[in-house]
Order: sequence, then structure tokens, then C-alpha cells
Amino acid sequence: MPTNELMSILLLVAVCAAMMLGFPVAFTLAGVSVVFAFIGASMGVFDLFFFNAIPGRLYGVMSNEVLVAVPLFVFMGVMLERSRIADELLETMGQCFGSLRGGLGISVTIVGMLLAASTGIVGATVVTMGLLSLPAMLKAGYDPKLACGTVCASGTLGQIIPPSIALVVLADSLSGVYAESQLAKGNFIVEPFSVIDLFAGALIPGLMLSSLYILYLVYMAIFNPETSPAYYRKDVGRTELILKIAKALVPPIFLILAVLGSILGGLATPTEAASFGGVGATLLAFLRGQLKISVLREVASSTARISAMVFAILIGASIFSLTFRGFGGDHLVHEFLTGLPGGFFTAMLIVMLVMFVMGFVLDFIEIVFIVVPIVAPALFMADISPVWLGVMMGINLQTSFLTPPFGWALFYIRGVTPSSIKTTTIYRGVMPFIAIQILMLAIIWTFPEIATWLPSVLLG
Repeated sequence: MPTNELMSILLLVAVCAAMMLGFPVAFTLAGVSVVFAFIGASMGVFDLFFFNAIPGRLYGVMSNEVLVAVPLFVFMGVMLERSRIADELLETMGQCFGSLRGGLGISVTIVGMLLAASTGIVGATVVTMGLLSLPAMLKAGYDPKLACGTVCASGTLGQIIPPSIALVVLADSLSGVYAESQLAKGNFIVEPFSVIDLFAGALIPGLMLSSLYILYLVYMAIFNPETSPAYYRKDVGRTELILKIAKALVPPIFLILAVLGSILGGLATPTEAASFGGVGATLLAFLRGQLKISVLREVASSTARISAMVFAILIGASIFSLTFRGFGGDHLVHEFLTGLPGGFFTAMLIVMLVMFVMGFVLDFIEIVFIVVPIVAPALFMADISPVWLGVMMGINLQTSFLTPPFGWALFYIRGVTPSSIKTTTIYRGVMPFIAIQILMLAIIWTFPEIATWLPSVLLG
């Protein structure tokens, strides 16, 4: 093996090892890459001229209008979480379904789906539902494994149900790679691929995944009734319940329709819709009496912190990508994937497995910025739909929040569960939901039209 290709493999191994040791991801990606670049230059196998492209890449990140949607969606999500909309949704859904076996679990899943479409902030959703619904589920006699698994899985729906920060980042990464791969194939008339396409493609799979969660809870309620008993609450009159449902559901549904509907309907770009969503979330917090200086300070601080993390990782990943390409790593990966027996099927299977395993130790943003630029060019050579590939990757990345030992949703739920619930109980509780996500991946792989039909109808 040539020295430069060996250096690209060692670079990838060193980056993964440093991140597993707990070093900050953004600085690990950039720092290790620079060190390897100078070592390679001293050995004559790396041209430092590649680093001349760094200013252009950084300027491209700063001037990318699509990425402006990231802090805006974060602001909208955090503001909605502070407006205590989840509290009212959980209470109302609990009164609707709580008298049924498995009803509380179904309520949590429905609320998670609604919060996913209106906030998209996984951490806030898991913590909020863990604080509000987990005590009620345990008090009702739910199996702790099922209760913790339901809360974790429902909270991660914000990864795949649009509008989602993960989908924005993923679509931005895929769009550039897709255009480059088509030009490399000699196709100079490239069909555009954007965040809107991926939002439309992920909508039906996201709703299907939520439905599979609910079907699993119904199955458990029927065949293992002791795991999810009914929770009889104080009787509420039908008129009062209808009013509560209307009050709890109308604001978030209106915001969802306004933001997502304007994007899919072509009335606004994702960035414009996100800004509208931020204003709508602020107005909703004001109407609920939650808009205070302290709340604004918390929302601004959280938005700045999360956005800074995303863009710092993006900058570090740009330096890593340049260095990896400078060593010829992209050609090595391309030759490996295209030369596998079984062709595209084997290559896609290996990419999905690698992303799934990386989800054990890395966050979705890190996986997107590391994996997509490396493997997507080879996959696009098979004339696949970028929407289908984006949805497949999005569902796969969702598992990174649930897979032990470092799934973020597991940490979030661990922080709000009683000490009597062991960490192993939480791990065992999420396993069926991880299996459901893998089943959903198999369904989308077998029937790609599930992901591509809606974009073709809405966007032609």
C-alpha cells in the first residue's frame, strides 16, 4: 500500500481514537489533521497547498444561507421548550389515553412526535418528557424498561421528523457531494437537491416510525399487560377535555403547519421558515406568560452554545476532509466500496453498519461531517436518489442517540430517573426501539418509494 494511503488510514484511526478518549471533537478533527499534514509533508506524501482551500471553505460556511437555519431552528425549539408546551400536551394526552392499557406510553409517543415536528431538540424533549411522564408511568406500574425506552425513543423522533436540525446538516453535506459526483460522471445537467427535498422525503418515514413505536406499545399492552397497565386518572368532562385538547394541540399544530407547510409548499426557504418559527415560538411563549428576561437569556445562551458547537465541528471537519483527501483517502475509500463483491448492495450495507457502530460513541453531527464526504461520492456512482440516501442515513443516525454506551438520549434520561432504576435497565429498555429503527431501515431500503414519492409529488 502506498505511504500516502497508509497515512490516510492512520489519520482516520487517530481521529477516532482521540474522540473516544474524550477530547473535544472539533479541535480533535482539526488538530490531528494538521499534525498528520505536517508529518506527511515532511515525508513528501502531502502537499500543504491543500490548506490554501481552508479560507474559502470557512467563508463558504459563513455565507451558506441554508446553515443559517440551524441557529434559527435551535432558537425555535428552545423557546418552545421554555414555553412549557410539552407539559400541557402530556397532561392532555394522558387524560385522553391514560385509562387504556398502554395508553400512557402511546400518549408519550404522540407528544414526542408533535414536539419533534415543532422543536426538533432531542435533549430538551427527552428531559422534559422524562421529568413529566416517567414518574406517572412508574406510578401506574409500567415496567421501568418499557417506560424508559418509550421516553428515549419518542424524544429522538426530532432527528427524522422535519423540520430537523439533523436533516438540515445532512442535506447540506449531501447536496455538495451529490453535485460533485454527477459532474464527475459527466452529467452537467444536475437535478438540484436541497433541504426541502430531504424534509419532504423524511416526513412519511418519520410518521411511519412513530406508528411502529405505537404498534409495539399496543402489542406489549395486549400480550404483556403487566408491563403497561391502565392509569386511571381523575374523570374529566367531555366538554372540558375537548377544550383542553384544543388549547394544547392548536398552537403547536398551527406552528408546525406554518413552518413545515411553508417549506414544502414552496412559499419560503427553510431559513425563512425557521425565522418565522422563531418569532412564532416567542409569541407563543408571550401568550402563555412565559416570556421573561431570564427566559430570553436562557434561550439566547442555549442557542449560541448549540450553534457554536455545530459550526465548530463543521470547521474542524472541513480541515479533516481536506487532509484526508490530500493523502488520497477519498480514492482509497472509493476503490474499496466500488470493488466489493455484491456491488452497491454490499457497499451500502457496510456504510450503514459503519454509521451504526460509530453511533455507539459519536454524535450525529460528528458522524455526518466525517462519514458523508468520504463515502457518499462512491455511493452516488450507483445512480441512487439523494433523497433516499439522506433518509436512510437520517434514520440510521437517529440510533446514535439510543445506542449504548454513549447515546445522548440515554444520558438525558439517566439524569432524570430515580436512582432505583439502573443504567442497565435503561439500556435494555431501548433495545426493542433500536430494533424497530433497524426494521424501518429495511423497509425504506426495500421500498425506496416511501421516501421519494412525496418529494416527487410536491417538488416534481
